[in-house]
Amino acid sequence: MGLLSVQIRPDGIMNRLRLRRHFIPRRLGRNPAIGAMALALLATATAAPAQTDIRRDAVVQAVEKVMPCVVNVATESVVEAHNPIEELFYGSRSHSALGSGVIISDDGYLLTNLHVVNRATRIQVKLSDAAGGGVYDVQHVYVVTPKQDVALLKIVPKKKGQKFKAVQFAKNDDLLLGETVLALGNPFGLGESVSRGILSSKSRAPARENEDLSMENWLQTDALINPGNSGGPLINLRGELIGINIAILEGAQGIGFAIPIKEVREALGEMFNPETASRWFGARVGVDTPLVVQSVESNSPAGRAGLETGDTVLRINGKAPGDFMEFNRLLREEPKLDFVLTVERAGERRDLNVPLVPFAQLFRERLGVDLQNLTPELVEQLGLGRLGGTESGLFVARVEKGSPADEASLSKYCVLNGIGRRRVRNDLEVFMALSQVGRGKTVDLSFLVPQTRGDLILGYQEELARVKLR
Repeated sequence: MGLLSVQIRPDGIMNRLRLRRHFIPRRLGRNPAIGAMALALLATATAAPAQTDIRRDAVVQAVEKVMPCVVNVATESVVEAHNPIEELFYGSRSHSALGSGVIISDDGYLLTNLHVVNRATRIQVKLSDAAGGGVYDVQHVYVVTPKQDVALLKIVPKKKGQKFKAVQFAKNDDLLLGETVLALGNPFGLGESVSRGILSSKSRAPARENEDLSMENWLQTDALINPGNSGGPLINLRGELIGINIAILEGAQGIGFAIPIKEVREALGEMFNPETASRWFGARVGVDTPLVVQSVESNSPAGRAGLETGDTVLRINGKAPGDFMEFNRLLREEPKLDFVLTVERAGERRDLNVPLVPFAQLFRERLGVDLQNLTPELVEQLGLGRLGGTESGLFVARVEKGSPADEASLSKYCVLNGIGRRRVRNDLEVFMALSQVGRGKTVDLSFLVPQTRGDLILGYQEELARVKLR
């Protein structure tokens, strides 16, 4: 083009680069684009080469992305003495345990293993250094079933509106055999921990003595999962959560297991919904955004309101929910039980009025009884410790005259512990049993009747009665 003049030595190495000074000023007036191109080319030729830190590979980037979401979980539980001698000398003792967890929503909900927090009387979490550190109390523990070994915790924020870094979920079954995976944790309160390996198998279940497994498809990895890493995240190189670390196989080298994200999603959907807050909604939405309705019970409040499988939830009471957790939190915690859901169906928007039904109202309508979950204080007052304590059933607080419960001879101070063939230990289990029996159908009730002498409860006698539900 006649713009640059370059002198090359015989050995082919560029020796000198100079601009023809007489050319640029003369040409700029005629064609400014050529002058700009010349200056850009000169800057490129004379600039120093960009420096790249070769250590910051995909592994490091994934760790930097997820580590602020990882917490240390510390628990404390009181171990009661088992005999008079032990109680005399030692009394109750305190037992501590440590594990890890991963934050899944910016308002402080996190997942860990149930075995990390089971029977704990106090739980605290410590944020990683990457998230600024700090120790926080835990407000609630949500559990599906012990067999799934997943628990949901809620961090108590130190200031109103405090936000936390949340992990991103991978897609279900988006797993590559042999891909690089990372097991993250914050074990023993010593700080962040990372181990690297591959996904060794997508369908393995470790054998444990005297324990039934509910998950047949745990992930297997050779990434080291130490006991303190239980409950921490297993991630891919995109920094996405593919599983919750759960165990190592004792006696084996380099074999660890994690609960796959598909099972984690299912557990989360069962743990955090209106029904576990004693409110009947009757529909399930997916954990991922956008929120798509996955199932609807036809006779439920959601079903009667016209909600259908496949609907996309856009708003709840005029507000767009940020994620699955916020959607269900509103349904669980709003004082008013009447909700307006704005959904999209076949490209059209619809507003659906969904009045949630409290369990207490349902129990009165179907059985004519007021039930109360047993507390440790009630267990002690009623003398139910030898019968399983809070696992004994539900306290009968009131019985409506002429109701199915009254005809079954239930009375105040009885303990309802069975409906049909199901044992019931809390109001959620009573709801699940009643919701499977239609109106006007008969069902067997099992309940404990106190045997008294004056105001003293001497024991309980179990009785059965068949009732017709309203």
